Amino acid sequence: MKFCIKSESGGRMRIHAVQKRMTYEQADILEYTLQKFGGVASVKVYDRTCDAVIYYTCSRNRMIEFLRGFSYAGVDVPDTVVANSGRAMNAEYQEQLVGKIMYHYARKWLLPAPLRACYTIASSLKFIAEGIKCLWNRKIEVSVLDATAIGVSIVRGDFDTAGSVMFLLGIGELLEEWTHKKSVGNLARSMSLNIGKVWLANSGTEVLADADTIQQGDRIVIHMGNVIPFDSVVVSGDGMVNQASLTGEAVPVHRKEGDSVYAGTVLEEGELTVRVTTVGRGSRYEKVVAMIEESEKLKSGLEGKAEHLADRLVPWTLGGTALTWLLTRNVTKALSVLMVDFSCALKMAMPISVLYAIHEAGTHDLTVKGGKYLEAVADADTIVFDKTGTLTKAKPTVVDVVPFIDETPDNLLRLAACLEEHFPHSMAKAVINAA
Repeated sequence: MKFCIKSESGGRMRIHAVQKRMTYEQADILEYTLQKFGGVASVKVYDRTCDAVIYYTCSRNRMIEFLRGFSYAGVDVPDTVVANSGRAMNAEYQEQLVGKIMYHYARKWLLPAPLRACYTIASSLKFIAEGIKCLWNRKIEVSVLDATAIGVSIVRGDFDTAGSVMFLLGIGELLEEWTHKKSVGNLARSMSLNIGKVWLANSGTEVLADADTIQQGDRIVIHMGNVIPFDSVVVSGDGMVNQASLTGEAVPVHRKEGDSVYAGTVLEEGELTVRVTTVGRGSRYEKVVAMIEESEKLKSGLEGKAEHLADRLVPWTLGGTALTWLLTRNVTKALSVLMVDFSCALKMAMPISVLYAIHEAGTHDLTVKGGKYLEAVADADTIVFDKTGTLTKAKPTVVDVVPFIDETPDNLLRLAACLEEHFPHSMAKAVINAA
């Protein structure tokens, strides 16, 4: 495939793919391949312009040779990479945002004033109804401010102001929804499984197979210490499964023939042969998204305070609006007080900040299930760590093989590796790597 270098500096290169159009799938494949390349620190692919910005640590010649040998067809990319990338969702919201802006100004410039006024009145009914509903429930919240600003503007015949307020509110809602979904999606992808190989049970033997080739109904063998890659049903074996990643319960549960096991859980003891019931996006990814959506209900105290503060500001804002009108007798100045209210910003900023904090923790291999747990960590004065792999690197190496029987060191090492190949423990990996 052909690329041209548009610009470059030390360790950074912007390339352009020589093609008319880059699909979302092609952009995901290119980004995934570059990220997997050992000499690349980070990469960002822009499908609209067919460009990619690469930060690399290898030599420039090695980077260019890699790009010369790249082709979309020659890359084996897991289906989940494309299905869960979020690129299509971002493009959809970008189009909605641009469409909303263009529609607003086209209506403003092209529609006659009477038709524009009718459209504005019809659009305002939704906001006014929400404000009345809030008052009916004996609450004074942000929707009351919106309804007041829009309603007063329409009563005054200032349809342009009412339309602008509704336009800005619509843009705000769209940006909030987009940011929320993007944050949840990024967090879910960072927490989802990335298992490449599994042991497939085939005619009484175990064959190491790509996880992407596993179909519903296939039987796979889960060895002690391994992560269960798919939602499955146990067909033989007996073991203790740690389901803390899904339920939060640290005590392993006993699983035997006929019991269900879930993707992302860990077999701590025993060995299981399972029949796959769900593959791909239908299992782990959706469970992670559901868990994150559920975790938003576990709000921190600060999030709750921000929401209460936003609602408590509304009566003061209405009072300031009334006072401004009494002192100035100028409706425009009074309405300006409603325009600068920042209650919505408080309600929007706090949840997004917490979601981003959870996402950032995920990039450092920390799973946080809600804002209240982040707040709890800040109050902790003692932290108890697990052993190997937490405070240590868990990367031992074999220095020497000392035979106690009449066998060569190489042969003993080979036999030990055969016995240890199914176990993910760091000592087992050291023996296998040495062999």
